Amino acid sequence: MDVQTEAGYDGNALAGPLSEVFAVEVTTAVGRCRGCGTSSQLATLRVYGLEPGMVGRCPGCEEVLVRISRTPDDLWLDLSGMSALRIQMSNSSAEETGQ
Repeated sequence: MDVQTEAGYDGNALAGPLSEVFAVEVTTAVGRCRGCGTSSQLATLRVYGLEPGMVGRCPGCEEVLVRISRTPDDLWLDLSGMSALRIQMSNSSAEETGQ
């Protein structure tokens, strides 16, 4: 459920567009801000704008961590504001991929 904050929306607004790219629930992934080093779940990002694109900002310092823009044929994803993105995989997912 998206929660509207005074700044816009919370990071759960990213779930729909990111589900087109990732096969896991990506809003539970933990991103590390390149600016301040804060590690937080994507669901806790402050998200601005829904159409035609979204910007997700760090809850610690407000730096832009993720940009998503959708065109009729493409989805553009910019994660350059993060130094890392940790996606927890279940054991069954790792077994299915042979890892």
